[in-house]
Amino acid sequence: MGLTIEQACPQCGAPIDLDEADLLIECPFCNVKSYLFSNDHFRYILPHKAPQKEILYIPYLRFKGSVYFCHDLSIGHRIVDITHIGLDFKEFPVSLGLRPQAMKLKFVSPDIDGKFLRFTLKAGDILAKAGNIASLQNTGKLLHRAYIGERLSIIYLPVYLENDTIIDAILNRPVLKVSKPYDILKELINKKAIRQLSFLPTLCPQCGWNLEGERDSIVLTCNNCGSIWEAKDGKFKQVHAFCVSGPAEDAVYLPFWKNSVQIHGVNINSFADFIRITNQPRILGKEWDEVEMSFWSPAFKIRPKIFLNLSRQFTVSQKDFRHKEGLPDKGLYPATLPLSEAQQAMKLILASSAIQKKNVFPYLGSIRFSIKSSSLLYLPFKETAHEMFQQDMGISINKNALNFGRQL
Repeated sequence: MGLTIEQACPQCGAPIDLDEADLLIECPFCNVKSYLFSNDHFRYILPHKAPQKEILYIPYLRFKGSVYFCHDLSIGHRIVDITHIGLDFKEFPVSLGLRPQAMKLKFVSPDIDGKFLRFTLKAGDILAKAGNIASLQNTGKLLHRAYIGERLSIIYLPVYLENDTIIDAILNRPVLKVSKPYDILKELINKKAIRQLSFLPTLCPQCGWNLEGERDSIVLTCNNCGSIWEAKDGKFKQVHAFCVSGPAEDAVYLPFWKNSVQIHGVNINSFADFIRITNQPRILGKEWDEVEMSFWSPAFKIRPKIFLNLSRQFTVSQKDFRHKEGLPDKGLYPATLPLSEAQQAMKLILASSAIQKKNVFPYLGSIRFSIKSSSLLYLPFKETAHEMFQQDMGISINKNALNFGRQL
């Protein structure tokens, strides 16, 4: 279940209700489009009912996404959705429960009254706990863990102090009784300014035309000059993108990331080395020793099992699609998985591709990748009543799985 956020239009101030996956927003009143951007995590507050009190905001880390883990000679995965307090207060609720899903949140903004407490726990430790929850049933040695398609955010719980009691400012009920509560909490007040949300104008940096995309798109396209852009470091940067021509005018183009790499830790310097190490049942071509190793993965969120299967099929095939620069006029499926997470998945794809697991799994801890080049490829799929079919690869993707992926 996702979060709902109430946000004012940066142009006219009209209220807009957003889903937590929304990045591209369009005001229904003034029709101005803006792109939401933050240098680290989106930060939200739960609305309180104590307007006359001095509010203290307690930080909780929210994680929602797919956790993958390699134990012994097997790969597991699980979808996890948790919140965890960011302070070392055992008496405080560890989780926010269903509150974030049941209430409308607001982004942290400069006009929020109150003081924000800083994290005292490490976010990495909380994520490790989420990973342990995911792999609870596996007792073998953990060789690798990755978080793919995750949403990380910080949600602040409002409280206030009354005598020796910390009061929940949403329910106006006591949370905790401690002696001198202000002395305990004032040491945790964040003296640095909280990073704010940025609204980027959706104009093509190359030609000034309007950028297009869907609400959860992590890349935007320009229909005028055919360029593709992603938000990075507070501005739009161009993405190296190609398109494979479809067999029909009504083709739907699904995006895939392609990362050409140099692998350290195992002897893989070419596609031929990859076939040998993973022990694929394929006859080696002499020219494969000259083909650089590339990892493919969907640039859209989808169930963990399907994500791994698609990544493995495209990577093992290493099909040389005849592509061209530019975009088709219609039929683009939104890219919702960032390049950085596709690169995090490469070790999983290598492990998943290995027929002879002992050739790869013992080295997972030491394997490293040097990225040579990255690109976004849009591949044509034929839409049927229930599936998307890719003719060149002979694979299909269930449309319900694609729709479910938009909710991850």
